[in-house]
Amino acid sequence: MSIGTGTGTASRRGTSVGLLTATTTATATAAFGLLLGWATYGLHGTTPLLERATNSASTWIIWTAVAGALIRTRPLAVWGGALMMLATCGGYYAASTLGDTFGSGGLGTAAVWSVAGLAGGPLLGWAGWTVRRGRGDVRAVAGAVVPMVVLGEGLWLGLALGYWGEATVFLAVGALLTALLTVYLARAGVHRYWLCAVLAPVGGLAFYFAEKVILDGLLGSV
Repeated sequence: MSIGTGTGTASRRGTSVGLLTATTTATATAAFGLLLGWATYGLHGTTPLLERATNSASTWIIWTAVAGALIRTRPLAVWGGALMMLATCGGYYAASTLGDTFGSGGLGTAAVWSVAGLAGGPLLGWAGWTVRRGRGDVRAVAGAVVPMVVLGEGLWLGLALGYWGEATVFLAVGALLTALLTVYLARAGVHRYWLCAVLAPVGGLAFYFAEKVILDGLLGSV
């Protein structure tokens, strides 16, 4: 009887600790997302470099992957990725509302970006966690997910908008990030580490087409 009681007490303690960890992780992730969104809006009009560096899908997504890498468990990293992106959108559009720049089409645009964040956030949270804590060759695949966004946005800036100066910077950063992650994975003993370098540009091209065809189409309709 005493053994059963002890087991039950340990189980309740484990549940309480797990709930506290999940709550703390969610709170920290949401707070950082809100601050990132707020900062993105606040840096508008400061310098071209800061504005582009913050008002960018790449920046939001990279920080989401970083958050996933910092979270201890995979399920929390996946859910944290979704929460991070949603909170970032919330912070940005809350700041926009207080700054009196939330126009008539703002609600539709906010909805599109929120849905995109909820779709992509879990993937990026998973990618960050897997690169740091995963096992096997899937780490190399996860590693390619992060720089593919930067490369894809670089292609979009150049091919779709004609901003080749900024596009060159994004493509260079994406290439550097790919190289750093590939080296990290090789040093970590991932057998097919080179998959990161191969899949990142392929994923970047896919991201470019998705952004151009799907996201731009949705934003153009609101």
